[in-house]
Amino acid sequence: MAVPVSAGTVPAALGGARPLDGLGLEAAGPPAGPWGGLVGEHLRLLGATGTDGASGGELALTGAGFEPVTARTVWSSGRSSELVDEATVQAATGVMAVHGRREGDPRGLAVDYAATAAGVLTVQGLLAALVGQARGGRAARVTTGVDRAGLLAVSQYLAAAGADEGEAAELAPGGPPFTSADGILFELETLDPGSWAVFWRALGAPEPAVRAGWRPFQFRYATACAPLPGALHTTARASSWEEVRAAARTSGTEVCALRTLTDRGIGEAPPWTLTPYGTAADNTCVKRQETAGGPLAGLTVLEAGRRVQAPLAAHLLGLLGAEVIRIEPPGGDPLRGMPPACSGVSARWLALNRGKKAVEIDIKSAGDRRRLVELAASADVFLHNWAPGKAAALGLDHEDLAAANPALVYAYTSGWAGRVPDAPMGTDFMVQARTGVGEAARPADEPPAPSLMTLLDVLGGLLGAEAVLAGLLLRERTGRGVRVDSSLLGAADALTAPALRRVAEGLPPRRPAGFRRPLRTADGWIAPTDSCAAAAAAYDLRELSGAEALALLRTHGRAATAVTTDLTALHHDPRFTGARSVTRDAHGASAVPDPWSFL
Repeated sequence: MAVPVSAGTVPAALGGARPLDGLGLEAAGPPAGPWGGLVGEHLRLLGATGTDGASGGELALTGAGFEPVTARTVWSSGRSSELVDEATVQAATGVMAVHGRREGDPRGLAVDYAATAAGVLTVQGLLAALVGQARGGRAARVTTGVDRAGLLAVSQYLAAAGADEGEAAELAPGGPPFTSADGILFELETLDPGSWAVFWRALGAPEPAVRAGWRPFQFRYATACAPLPGALHTTARASSWEEVRAAARTSGTEVCALRTLTDRGIGEAPPWTLTPYGTAADNTCVKRQETAGGPLAGLTVLEAGRRVQAPLAAHLLGLLGAEVIRIEPPGGDPLRGMPPACSGVSARWLALNRGKKAVEIDIKSAGDRRRLVELAASADVFLHNWAPGKAAALGLDHEDLAAANPALVYAYTSGWAGRVPDAPMGTDFMVQARTGVGEAARPADEPPAPSLMTLLDVLGGLLGAEAVLAGLLLRERTGRGVRVDSSLLGAADALTAPALRRVAEGLPPRRPAGFRRPLRTADGWIAPTDSCAAAAAAYDLRELSGAEALALLRTHGRAATAVTTDLTALHHDPRFTGARSVTRDAHGASAVPDPWSFL
């Protein structure tokens, strides 16, 4: 039963109606953490009115015929007294360890990555609860853990660390960006070993280095490091930027000079767009909520996704109860065999795709494309991250599928959302380079460099799931199908928003030297809270064990936590206990806990 929507004043990008129109946002309790501003902004963009989401840690959405839905976000789901801010969450969940692989020791991200992810997850939880209620379920109280957001961000790396076999590429320091002779820092992208070889040969790189460099470069998305032969960096430093660009044009590779936060030149836009289409229908395909299984139980998601962004978005929808069916090429997704494996299946693939069903469809075949349209006719969501223009060329764009299912939520997760003219390839590291993430993610005493942890693929997947949930709620309230678009660029905007605000205020955009730099102990590393970091750095802890160092700091009123460097230790880490702990799936692969709980 659709609930009437009053469009009011609606941003053009949201297509004339918003899923939270008519609902009020109320906040209570102590001020929210750094996620509060994002939560409030997203809820307002979706139509909610009322207080700022950062003004209180307990949020409630009420009105428009809904029972109140409440949410809170906490640093520690397990109530660990050590996880109290961004620095300690990054340290405990393994984010520091993974981000630091390029340098060879743990490093904190200078952006509030876990809190940003938790903010998006909080909005997801509220939207999912409202979708469930609109489908006949009960009101809910949602709790989201920043620690669980951090675990979700490293879930692929965690799964690989606990696999039955070792990594296919060496875990050792090193990686892009490269530096040209005239001092231009740049990222390089290609998915083709032939193009890689032609690029480096054009610049005169030694043949052994060209051959040896491809494997670590190819696997950098999986390993968060790329120990490239030094000769490749030497070759780049001997080549002018114009020569680098000419080699890229000749080879079919792409290069992107790193932009700063002050010269990124990209205007503001919502993190996603929602565009209703068609007219209100009886929505006979809209299914009521089942008695158990989450707020999306009974809904079907078709996912035609590759790599991380779209598969993660669909994975989150599955965690919320939807049945997810992957559209895979004949012979199955080749990434199922990507090492390392657990019980013969790629551990990384399982981190994003466990529990999904699969249908093999050759989208180059007209007959198989008709099969896909038939599947979409009875689905609730179709989600893909194909290259720009591919869906339209195949006759599988939203207009095509809406003809078979006018109530379909059609979701596209892209790289650039069409917002950047002459944009490079829309991959994680290229978007980091072009948008200033490479600068924002590192403190002032580190050279700008995109993190080799897939920051934007993960955050882009979270935004994709948020957009789908917003589309499903809008469909429930209007009876119309909805096209939703999200992007890696939107993820970059969300992640760099605080730094961009500092730029607008004339303040230094980067965090100070040494920001979130863990402290060495005799047997590992510890990370002080951001507020205690300056005082803690005055202590010489190198001859103390981690436990001794933490005890010493506590006696002086300094808060800190141990840095997780062995991801497999998360299975028995007392900071993540009980139902919130890391487990293993049916294949033996590590599985992180759901990021929210519903009561």
